[in-house]
Amino acid sequence: MKRFLLFCCAVATLQGFSSCSSSQPNTEYGWLKNAIDTSVQQLEETVADVGDSVLLPRSIWTGYDMDFLCRQLQRDPATFKDSLRIKPVKDAIGTRRYCSSIYDWTSGFFPGNLWYAYQLTGIEGLKNGAVKFTNYLYPVKDYKGTHDIGFMMNCSYGNAYRLAPADSVRQALVQTADNLCSRFDPTIGSIRSWDFGKWNFPVIIDNMMNLDLLFYVSHLTNDSKYKEIALKHAETTLKNHFRTDHSSYHVVSYNNDGSVEMKCTHQGKNDDSSWARGQAWGVYGYTSCYRESKDTAFLQQAKDIATLIMTRVKTEDAIPLWDYDAPDSPETPRDASAASVTASALIELSTLVEDGQVYFDYAEKLLKSLSSDAYLAKVGTNQGFILMHSTGSLPNGSEIDTPINYADYYYLEALARYMQVKGLDYKSL
Repeated sequence: MKRFLLFCCAVATLQGFSSCSSSQPNTEYGWLKNAIDTSVQQLEETVADVGDSVLLPRSIWTGYDMDFLCRQLQRDPATFKDSLRIKPVKDAIGTRRYCSSIYDWTSGFFPGNLWYAYQLTGIEGLKNGAVKFTNYLYPVKDYKGTHDIGFMMNCSYGNAYRLAPADSVRQALVQTADNLCSRFDPTIGSIRSWDFGKWNFPVIIDNMMNLDLLFYVSHLTNDSKYKEIALKHAETTLKNHFRTDHSSYHVVSYNNDGSVEMKCTHQGKNDDSSWARGQAWGVYGYTSCYRESKDTAFLQQAKDIATLIMTRVKTEDAIPLWDYDAPDSPETPRDASAASVTASALIELSTLVEDGQVYFDYAEKLLKSLSSDAYLAKVGTNQGFILMHSTGSLPNGSEIDTPINYADYYYLEALARYMQVKGLDYKSL
């Protein structure tokens, strides 16, 4: 499976996808055809429902019960502090939740979902919707207030440039990359994640996902500075974020001299637990870093995290609990978003190593589980989102057991990568 898969710069064109089409439906991939068709219908209905409003779908509003949170976190209800998040009003529960603004860290995922659905099917209406929602984010190119500008712009404008290149799109990506680089501290060797909280210089494992913007712009401009900053960040994270079993802390904060101030969590069960999505961010990020650098230290890290995931996730369908150390009980929520990110990462990893079949097979199992009735929503339900049962930030009582736009995004990305490796196109399914 030594087939090089360069997501940012060499994803197959729509024309290339159609080169192996067949007039006969392929029953072996009925699950895949259903997954794509369901995704398309959900997205089309959501676009129609949102209409001309400048709104970006994020998730569904959910409430939470303090006793449930305390059981999940194994905390004493008498001392546990209530969530710092704004609780939704009762009438909002079960309704679609939109991004608070275009500067919401999840704002780029819905446009990205439309771009991927267009890539998968070639349906022009999806492209039109993708362009419309992507354009809403144009002011983000001037924003410097978070590392998440990588998510916000690469998932929207990055996909736009792959599938419908334009000079203005390229310019927005370069400017965003420059702003992300401005958050890099050469003494510490990392890109600052957040500008809030108790930390001096917080770096979260999620930040590994924003390096792809820098890799992409490095290729667009032939300027190595973007790649060099990304790889230095990855080296510092490799040194400080991981335990001996290759699991990751969520947050590592640095002192100004580059020494570690603290290691903790903001979204996991506790400081020493293995937050499920954090492990997924790690395997995805280090796979990307190896793709770009061919540094075997990054490859080994990606393989070690993959082994950790495949060993520690004990659920029958391989969809992880929200934290690997959460109570193994019927009420413990899963995290479909972690499974989606992992599936996408492992498909790419499978193309970069000689013995990649084990990673591809695990990713295929994840995709089939996510494409089952247990996780794939029925058309017309789930407020238009594709997947059910993700968990955003359980300790903060936020987005628990609900659809989330980034779960859909990495699910669609994983489907596209799966089809590339298999040599499939939509018409052949």
